[in-house]
Amino acid sequence: MAIVSFVGAGPGETDLITLKGYKLLAAADVVIYAGSLINKDLLNYCKADAEKYDSAKMTLDDIVDRMEEAVKDGKSVVRLQTGDFSIYGSIREQIEEMKKRGIKYQCVPGVSSFLGAASSMGVEYTVPEVAQSVIITRMAGRTPVPEKESLKSLAQHQTSMV
Repeated sequence: MAIVSFVGAGPGETDLITLKGYKLLAAADVVIYAGSLINKDLLNYCKADAEKYDSAKMTLDDIVDRMEEAVKDGKSVVRLQTGDFSIYGSIREQIEEMKKRGIKYQCVPGVSSFLGAASSMGVEYTVPEVAQSVIITRMAGRTPVPEKESLKSLAQHQTSMV
């Protein structure tokens, strides 16, 4: 039976996608990718006849409708998102729709950008006697942040923040 695979693309470099994510992407019949967030060179891993859709130009209903059509046609689907889709992504609303429509799915995480950034700089976030906790957050932008979670408020903890 066909399934939708939410795949984390990784932090940017094409060779930082997980092996499992790569295999799913290479075998997918339909790929719906977050064009404004992922390295589009990852699409080179797709087979030649894979259908590709940039979700930046689609509504939530468009995305889920396309996934549902493909699964009903027996096609494998990859929803290619950032490596951080469990932190910064929008899979919750997509998964809610999957459940409503009875569409089977799986989630395959990617290498997180905060881990990729630390690796590229050769640093660690927890240092004895300095910080033993990491706060993962986002700055206010298109998505607002509650005042109690502002950077200023969270910085009072004096721990690592990404």
